[in-house]
Amino acid sequence: MQTFYLAITILALLALVFGAILGFAAIRFKVDGNTIVDQIDSLLPQTQCGQCGHPGCKPYAEAIAKGEAINRCPPGGETTIKALADLLNLEAIPLDAEHGSEAIRTIAFIREDECIGCTKCIQACPVDAILGAAKQMHTVIVDECTGCDLCVEPCPVDCIDMLTVAVTPVSWHWQQPGQLIATSSLPHDHGANNHA
Repeated sequence: MQTFYLAITILALLALVFGAILGFAAIRFKVDGNTIVDQIDSLLPQTQCGQCGHPGCKPYAEAIAKGEAINRCPPGGETTIKALADLLNLEAIPLDAEHGSEAIRTIAFIREDECIGCTKCIQACPVDAILGAAKQMHTVIVDECTGCDLCVEPCPVDCIDMLTVAVTPVSWHWQQPGQLIATSSLPHDHGANNHA
């Protein structure tokens, strides 16, 4: 019985020593994340569509941090370009037409009665917004769909439509005014307002 208690004591001491070593190593050798990449990634729309030429938003954020152009995200459009320009102290430049054009936000809709359950759309969806199983009906989780359009092409029966998202007070944005200073072509008559 004494051997049993001795073994337990030795294991407890070893656990304490190794725990202390691991705790020290975690603090001493802590790797800080690249905060600028995280800030850039938080500004991107997270559609994971690949239109920028990268497999997702995080790789594009890493590329921007290394100096790549900030105007290659069609889903983010001008709003994202301006936010990135402000963050990085760069000039906001127009969206690069080579990577697409800014469009109205859409979401995928599967016509379920036509779906054959091939799972090709599930495999193509970068954000796992499509539910279904092999040879079973599939459906889209509307709140998760980013409208990237990557599920449409692999569908062999063409049962996926991209529907426009209705504009709500949350998704509506002001148009940027063309001229910020009011001008008038009429001459001002400063003497007309004198009530002396």
